[in-house]
Amino acid sequence: MAKWGQGDPRWIVEERADATNVNNWHWTERDATSWSKRKLKEVLEGLVVEGEAGRCEIGDLKHVEGEASCNSRKGKLIFFYEWNLRLSWKGTVKESGEKHKGSVEIPNLSEENEVDDTEINVSKKKGEGDVLKDLMRTEGTTKVREALRDYLKALKTEFTLGMILPTKAPVGQELAMERKPSGSTVQDSVTPQSLDMVGVKIPTVRIHMREVFNSPADELYSVFTKKELVQKFSKCPAVIEAEKGGKLQMFEGCVSGEYTELVPSQRIVLKWRCRSWPDEHYATVALNFHDLAAQSELELECKGVPVSHEESTRQCWKKQYFEEIHILLQQSKDNME
Repeated sequence: MAKWGQGDPRWIVEERADATNVNNWHWTERDATSWSKRKLKEVLEGLVVEGEAGRCEIGDLKHVEGEASCNSRKGKLIFFYEWNLRLSWKGTVKESGEKHKGSVEIPNLSEENEVDDTEINVSKKKGEGDVLKDLMRTEGTTKVREALRDYLKALKTEFTLGMILPTKAPVGQELAMERKPSGSTVQDSVTPQSLDMVGVKIPTVRIHMREVFNSPADELYSVFTKKELVQKFSKCPAVIEAEKGGKLQMFEGCVSGEYTELVPSQRIVLKWRCRSWPDEHYATVALNFHDLAAQSELELECKGVPVSHEESTRQCWKKQYFEEIHILLQQSKDNME
């Protein structure tokens, strides 16, 4: 047996209270089949395709056969998925008002092919209305491919949240890095942080981000405190008890926590964690809302993020929170107009 502090680092266990899959060396697998069926249904059903010929809408996901999984090995995530899908569609010809129906088949969506190379077949029931079939073959196929990309993006971010366990990192390791802003992100940086003793002994970092939204601060504040709005942007059932000591649970339990401070339209502080983080380990998330005339700036500070989860946590806030909230606010604005 190697002495403490010596030996193959793959087997060092002192940083893990439960000694589970240290340094992410061992193969672990998570079944994504049930989650994928729900997500495919969510992103595909209801797609609207419009053009000079008329208007079509994709209806039910009539047939879904296949499986999906995510595997972790040596700190890397590996995805396997293979799906055979069939969707219904219906449409109305613009000039005549005739209504027609058909189907869209995707015989082999898998990791072996890029989405752009995935076969998509459009068919229509007997009768006239080929203009709608042509519309579905062109604009419709483009919309379907965009939806499939949304599914794969969610599979690699939303579903995998927290799969990579914390790894051993030297105390005082330099973690500072600056990134260029993208989109409406004003600042997104990680600064050095010493070991924060929260729950179990692991090295952590602090994440600092800023995002500008096209809404006043009070409206943006409501998106984080009203259950119906949280469920709209997260697209999942949620537990939202927006009061001091109130519980928080989102993304089918992948994220949970507790409200510790609320100042209406100004500030929210949370105990926040991912399901696969070490037991009882929470980050402290502070959300500060700043009014900018018709817009507002959200400043996020997340302290105590496990080192190996820095990137996945940053992507979670950017993709699953910020981008989805932008979409929700724009939809609300469009509905008002």
